[in-house]
Amino acid sequence: MRKRWIRAAAGVTVLAAVVVAALWPVYVRPRTDPPGPADAIVVLGGAHDGREEVALRLAHDGYAPQVVFSDPYDHSPLINRICHGGYSFRVSCFDPDPRTTRGEGRELAARAAAQGWRRVIVVTFTPHISRARYVLGKCWDGELLMVDAAPHIGVGRWAYQYLYQSTGYLKAAFEDC
Repeated sequence: MRKRWIRAAAGVTVLAAVVVAALWPVYVRPRTDPPGPADAIVVLGGAHDGREEVALRLAHDGYAPQVVFSDPYDHSPLINRICHGGYSFRVSCFDPDPRTTRGEGRELAARAAAQGWRRVIVVTFTPHISRARYVLGKCWDGELLMVDAAPHIGVGRWAYQYLYQSTGYLKAAFEDC
């Protein structure tokens, strides 16, 4: 009986190691893009992990004339301050429908069509970059420059993100925009 438990534990450990290694380039080292001139900067919702500051800095540095923030939060003092602050560039905020990356993609497509955008810088965090590129690309065929806010993420959060992002990919595979 003890040998059976040891073999089962070893099998689970090997399987977990294979999954982590296989998904490493998707979640831990996703393809990112250097920022370049764009029509807008879009900040996807999520943890306030520095993505807002990265986007504002990029706009301040002249990469785009406007920043669009997803605001799926019921109450966020940070986003409220940003959405109502005074900047030398345009800042706008929206509540995505649904409150998911898919809803953000729909809003991106609508604004791009209305304003003639061809290239957008998208700011999110490391484990979300690949899935965000996939989902937003289903909604809009313009050029997406994916920029990583690169927050520090602990081991527990990485484990959660592997599961969360994988589930999100599976869901997105069966949805159109």
